[in-house]
Amino acid sequence: MSYPNAVALQAADNTSLNAYTAFPTTAGPHPGIILLQEAFGVNGHIRNVADRLAAAGYVVIAPELFHRSAAPGLEIPYSNFASAMPHFQAITPEGLTADLQAAYGWLQAQDNVTEKIGSVGFCLGGRVSFLANAVLPLAAAVSYYGGGTQQLKNRATDLHAPHLFFWGGLDQHISKAHITEVTEALDAAGKPYINTVISYADHGFHYDERPSYNADAAAEAWAMTLAFFQEKLG
Repeated sequence: MSYPNAVALQAADNTSLNAYTAFPTTAGPHPGIILLQEAFGVNGHIRNVADRLAAAGYVVIAPELFHRSAAPGLEIPYSNFASAMPHFQAITPEGLTADLQAAYGWLQAQDNVTEKIGSVGFCLGGRVSFLANAVLPLAAAVSYYGGGTQQLKNRATDLHAPHLFFWGGLDQHISKAHITEVTEALDAAGKPYINTVISYADHGFHYDERPSYNADAAAEAWAMTLAFFQEKLG
């Protein structure tokens, strides 16, 4: 395992995967959160987000979603998206579902985790967080600029929990039409959601290690995320 606080999980398809974990320092029990990576692996940024969530009072697990095609601990530089593509293209809804179920099962097995569990993901992870809400009995789910979420719009009827979306108004990777596909599917299914477009933010506005980082947008979205989790998870 390539980083501290790692655990090994067994997925339903008999594959194994590592995950980063983070725990609050205060006495529990605490709600749980599944944190879902972008296309660059469970890297330092994702681990930092996990630590921030733990400091806010949540037990967090961040599974490695590329484990079927990559060695454990894969971290891809933000400047080399091309090297992420083979792993990005290798994931499937079935494999992701098995990974999500394994992470959820790990949280359920912890003595200090309540029955309230949520998910949050960024970019690729934003789309996977939508899938998590469909396949797990979550109490809350959050997606930051989840490209390709419209490909899962037929799962809108399966959502278990209110869903909070963040999009960047300057994002050239995710069209307004794709966002509309998602919200219209949720409307048709009668599912509760909050749809937040930050007009002055670009794709990846939350990543403080990327040129697209926007400190104001990141701070505002993070405050909303924590408020949403506090309301739904406690």
